Amino acid sequence: MSIRLRLTLLYSAILTLTLTIFGVALYSIQARDTLNSLKRDMVLSSEKLVEAALRTSEEHPSEEFDSDDPPPPKPFDEFSSEKAFQDLREREIVRVLDADGYLVASPFGRAEDAIPLSAEGLTALQNQQDWWEEGPVSSEAMLIYNRPIAQNGQTVYIVQVARPLTERNRTLQSLAATLGVAGLLTILVAFGAGWALSGLTLRPIHRITHTAQAIGEERDFTRRVDYTGPQDEVGRLANTFNQMLARLQDAYQKVEHSLQMQRDFVADVSHELRTPLTTLRGNLGLLRRNPPSPPDEQADILADMVDESDRLIRLVNDLLLLARADAGRSLAREPFALQPVMEESIRQARLLDGQRPISLEASPGTSILGDRDAFKQVMLILLDNALKHSEGDIRVVVNQNGAQVEIRVQDQGPGISPDKLERIFDRFFRGGEDSVIPGFGLGLPIAKALVEGMGGTIAIESEPGQGSSVILRL
Repeated sequence: MSIRLRLTLLYSAILTLTLTIFGVALYSIQARDTLNSLKRDMVLSSEKLVEAALRTSEEHPSEEFDSDDPPPPKPFDEFSSEKAFQDLREREIVRVLDADGYLVASPFGRAEDAIPLSAEGLTALQNQQDWWEEGPVSSEAMLIYNRPIAQNGQTVYIVQVARPLTERNRTLQSLAATLGVAGLLTILVAFGAGWALSGLTLRPIHRITHTAQAIGEERDFTRRVDYTGPQDEVGRLANTFNQMLARLQDAYQKVEHSLQMQRDFVADVSHELRTPLTTLRGNLGLLRRNPPSPPDEQADILADMVDESDRLIRLVNDLLLLARADAGRSLAREPFALQPVMEESIRQARLLDGQRPISLEASPGTSILGDRDAFKQVMLILLDNALKHSEGDIRVVVNQNGAQVEIRVQDQGPGISPDKLERIFDRFFRGGEDSVIPGFGLGLPIAKALVEGMGGTIAIESEPGQGSSVILRL
């Protein structure tokens, strides 16, 4: 069963219960009020009759008779000359009984004019208590009011006033039918309105469901739920779903980017390994040639193979270093003096090119928090790059800004164009396909991974023809 149907049924059930309680209460109140109104009217009507019967009793005392053979009832004309008995209203049925409950007078003086009176009621009347009861008179339901007439402390007459209940019952039946039909129509209309309203309310949820299904089928995380309603529970759900989609889109894009980088990495590694392996394989073929090559040519082949083997070792070492950095290898976070490490790195870099001046500007007491060996490797990478890609002087400047140390490695090379600057930290990116400068394009990615592993940042500022500056902040 859908939520929409459950909500509609629950709403309709609550409305049905409410209408039922309201209808029963209204019917009960109406029935009680009409009965009380009828009783008040009958009590008022009986007042004059009781007074007239009492005067009649005083003027013409009732005769004693054998209880087994009561006299026939008298017409009102003979029973009393009182106006109250002569001018009875047509809608009222009036009877006069003696103290024993026998009919004494009726409009036409007939024995069959007697109306019901129960033994319990007779006892109450003889004790001078009014008595109400309902009973059939001429096959018609009647409300009967019995009132005793006392004289000298004894009941002498009983006046019965009856009114038909047909009109009241018909009114109540009409009211019950009206309430039933109106309630049924109201429930049907409310069911339809509730169904439409719940559908309108749940429409954003349906859109969320369809969007989720479409995303699952198409893997399109750019889609969003279109919701323009109030910020109620459904509105917050739609906004939360859209926020979740935004995070999923970001994560999906990162995963896609990582997969693409892995594919590119594998392709680049394959390309970089293919050249030295091909060279080694070709040289081995030359060594196996029959007749063998001259000794001087074999020496050149072996030297070439040694160079290519060293190249492969360097490449594999760089790849292993990158792999450890990608795996989140933890680096030490210990304070160490900066100047001795910088001087040691510069001294080793000068061995690569003894003719190139490398200057250092640093305060003797400066220290940083990080891994000493990793920092030295970063400096060697940056100095090696500066020596390879520039011809002028190289400056290393250290500045301390509060709790942060900034290290700049500046060269006077040709600079880097903006389009290449964006990819300068990509693996195997070397700035030009026809570059004759040795290397694999892994130095800067390794430096970036090590610096970030120590909690720092690395950036490059460069303009074509103005040289480049690599900036470390630790």
